[in-house]
Amino acid sequence: IGVKIVLYCNTTMMTTRNNMKHLPAGLCCCTQILTKKAGSDTPSAFIRGGHSSKLKRFMTTSDNGSTFPIVELRQYQLHPSKTSLYTQHTAQSAPLRKNLPLAFFGFPETGGIALNTAVHLYHYPEGHVDRLEQRSTLAKKDEWKQYLGEVKACMMQQSSGIFVEAGLVNDFEEVKGLKYWIENDGSNNDGPGNHNNNNNKGIIELRKYQLKLGYDTVPKFLQSYSAALSSKLNAIGTHPTTQLATVMVGDVGSLNTVYEVWKHGGKISIGDSEFCGLHAMEQSRIASRGAKEWRKGIAKIAELAVSFDTTILKPTEFSPLR
Repeated sequence: IGVKIVLYCNTTMMTTRNNMKHLPAGLCCCTQILTKKAGSDTPSAFIRGGHSSKLKRFMTTSDNGSTFPIVELRQYQLHPSKTSLYTQHTAQSAPLRKNLPLAFFGFPETGGIALNTAVHLYHYPEGHVDRLEQRSTLAKKDEWKQYLGEVKACMMQQSSGIFVEAGLVNDFEEVKGLKYWIENDGSNNDGPGNHNNNNNKGIIELRKYQLKLGYDTVPKFLQSYSAALSSKLNAIGTHPTTQLATVMVGDVGSLNTVYEVWKHGGKISIGDSEFCGLHAMEQSRIASRGAKEWRKGIAKIAELAVSFDTTILKPTEFSPLR
C-alpha cells in the first residue's frame, strides 16, 4: 500500500506541477526524491533546485539545494524510578549524542507529553541518508554500546518521527531554525563547572497542531500562520527572551502535524542574570493577545485544526537549545 501511495503522488506531480501547492509539506518532501523531468536522468529543478516561491514558503532546503534537511523527534518513555539514572548516564555520553547532531534534549514539566519522557530533536542537513549514516556510525562505537547497555533497562517505550522545517524559517530573521542552535550551542555558555541544570531557568514550549486530513490543509495553515506571525513576534510587551526557534511539519509518522518550538527565559546574553521561563512565556502570551493580525490568523488556523496542545520542557544541561 505504501508503494502505491508514493507512486500515486509521483504520478500526480508528473501530471501537473501546480498540484505541489495542494500537497502537505511531507508529501512534497517525499516526491522530491522520486520525481524526474521527462526524458532526463536528473531530478526536476522545480523539486530540488529552483523551487517555486510558493513551495519555498512551505519548507526549508539545504544550502546546496540538493536535498531537504530533516528533523527527527524522538521520545523515550522512562520508568519513573529510573529517570534519574537514565539522565545521569545520558549526560555523561552527551558528546557522542551531539555528533548526530543533537539540537535539543529535555524532559516535560507539564502539558501534553507524559512526564518522565526524554524528548530529543536532531537536525540532519542532508536528509534521510545523512541520518542513516550518522546513526550507523554511532552504533558501531564501543562507548555508545556501553551507554545503551546502561540505559536500556530504564526505557519502557520509544518513538520516532521525521519532520521538515517550514520555509518561514528562512523568511523571518527572528526565527533561527535548529541548525543555528546547534552551531551556537547554549550548553557551552555556562562555563566549566557550572553545568547545573537547576540553575537554568529557561524553558522550551512545544506547541502541537493536529490538522484535518487533506492535501491542502498544511499549505493553508502555513499561509495563514506566516501572514500573521510578524504581528505576534513584534507584539508590544513580548518578553525579550521569547524566541521562536522553529516550525516543523510532519513527514514520516503523524502527518498533517505541525509543531512550534518556542524558547522562553534564561539569559539574553552571556553574563546576564537568568529570567524565569514560565514568567517570560506568560508575559509573551498576554502580549500576543493584543496583536490583531495574529488573532485573525489564529481564527483561520482554528478552522483547520482537529486538536492543539502544549508542553513545557525543561532542557538538560547539555542541550544546545536551552
